[in-house]
Amino acid sequence: MDPHTPLVPPDRLRWTGFGGVALLTAAAWVGVVASSSGVVASALAAGAAGIGLLVLSWALLGRAPLPSPSWLLRTLALWCGPLLVAPPLFSGDVFSYLAQGEIAARGLDPNAVGPATGLGAASEVVGRVGSYWRDTPSPYGPLFGAVERVVAEVSAGDPVAGVLLHRLVCLLGLVLIGWAVPRLAAVAGASRRTALWLGVLNPLVLWHLVGGAHNDSVMLGLMLAGTAVALEGLRERVEWWPVGAGVVLICSAALVKLPALAALAVVGTALARRRGGSLCDFLLAGLGMVLAFAVVSASVSMSTGLGFGWVRALGTPGRVNSWLAPTNWFGFLTGGLFGARATQAMIGVGKAIGFAMTLCGVGAVLVGQLRGRVGAVASTGAVLGLVVVLGPVVQPWYALWAVVPLAASRLPGRAVPWSVASVAVFAVVVPPSAGDFTGRVGSLVAGYAIGAVVVWAAFLLLTRPAAVRVAVPARA
Repeated sequence: MDPHTPLVPPDRLRWTGFGGVALLTAAAWVGVVASSSGVVASALAAGAAGIGLLVLSWALLGRAPLPSPSWLLRTLALWCGPLLVAPPLFSGDVFSYLAQGEIAARGLDPNAVGPATGLGAASEVVGRVGSYWRDTPSPYGPLFGAVERVVAEVSAGDPVAGVLLHRLVCLLGLVLIGWAVPRLAAVAGASRRTALWLGVLNPLVLWHLVGGAHNDSVMLGLMLAGTAVALEGLRERVEWWPVGAGVVLICSAALVKLPALAALAVVGTALARRRGGSLCDFLLAGLGMVLAFAVVSASVSMSTGLGFGWVRALGTPGRVNSWLAPTNWFGFLTGGLFGARATQAMIGVGKAIGFAMTLCGVGAVLVGQLRGRVGAVASTGAVLGLVVVLGPVVQPWYALWAVVPLAASRLPGRAVPWSVASVAVFAVVVPPSAGDFTGRVGSLVAGYAIGAVVVWAAFLLLTRPAAVRVAVPARA
């Protein structure tokens, strides 16, 4: 974006962003109830425009002197409002959660039984589950399995109530994220305002943690809260109660989705550094973290009655070859030349190489942290970034695993524009309906083109010369 672009008053951007979210929500409902292909195409264009308006408002907000943390959090609440009553956006994963919860409510193991097998192909819930996941068991840990079961029991099979309850759970996770990020910024010596704007207010949070109701919100909320509590307990001297509480929260996050264990490695390394930083300190701290996770996972697995089937199901997401995962690209290229059998073989090789590179990269980051060259908060983001980029599956919302903690670290000046650009790209790469557009590519292209025109017009209006003066709300 041109650095000479006039600054825009934050309140104007706040309401423009709200208009974008409201437009997206209205368009999503029109797309759900409409039967005419023309109306559906118009709804897609309106939804694309709404997405663009929010992304534009967020990006322009970062160019002005950022308002107070309380102003940013109130803006987050305002932008979340319309999404609370929207249909599931960008992904249908929440319907997989509903099916898995129903399986658990029937006394079956969701980590061993897929939706079609456990509920029957004729089930209304199964009909809403993505075709890739109807025959695959849940890849999630027992803590989230227990949440899914409670939602299924409370909603009594009503999909609307089930979606709303899962969205409420995700909102609780978002509250934890909003609580933890300023504290992590304080630990890292970074700006709380920048951390909240870049890490919490960003469009990926709104689209996927609220609109899509992804359980990554719960994982991130518990993980970041645990990391903040533990690192605060290691500031001046080791305070074991905060450290222990933080470790339990991080272990709980890993029992939603396993990648949260990255934060456990970071806290263990921070503890080792506080204790002296020797190899022995590092190994002892690592052993302590492993034992803590073993105790917490055993306790949760047994107390929920879901057992340890989740351990066997951790590889479930890898059954689908993700186009966004760099480790799969060579396999896809090979398959185009030599056929499907070569594709799968080379994808397997790529995944193995990616796993080895992840181990090496994580080791290098943790050694840098132990020696004081990398801060603990930045180390959390870097480790999770490696897990995402070199992992077997990449989804747009996975970027949040790295973006949120990195936003709370002291990013170099050049890193911020790159982070904004990455978030903006991932925020628009998935259509709001997240459906199958085979045979409708023309409608998709036309919809995005119309949306781009609307956003460009909004940009010109927002940045007209009269907008140069910026009124910044008072500090919190």
